[in-house]
Amino acid sequence: MKIIVVDKNNLDDIPSDFNSALESFKVNPYAKYIFCIEDKTLGYLYYSKIYDRIEINNIEAFIKRKGIGTLMMEELLKEKLPITLEVSKENKAAIELYKKFNFNEVAIRKGYYNGVDGILMERVI
Repeated sequence: MKIIVVDKNNLDDIPSDFNSALESFKVNPYAKYIFCIEDKTLGYLYYSKIYDRIEINNIEAFIKRKGIGTLMMEELLKEKLPITLEVSKENKAAIELYKKFNFNEVAIRKGYYNGVDGILMERVI
């Protein structure tokens, strides 16, 4: 699998089957994407790098339980910065992935996801 890291300086590298990512760069000057690709996009990790930390905005593997999320997280960790994110308490697979990479639960956001609690997680370095 191929990993591509895209920011506002190399927008031409956005996979053609994921041109909707261009909209993110119009509204978020700190946006970056990590794409996992074979012949089409298998997943993406959308994050913001702000000052001395990273906030994961969204991560999606289009084929579950095949290591795509792990590959994207390994690429993100090359940034060597603290990382925060929110995840639905019902998203057990995502929580398992984050815990694999030493994220800790630091707060609960009551009803954050349409009535379902969100968990604020953080990975410090």
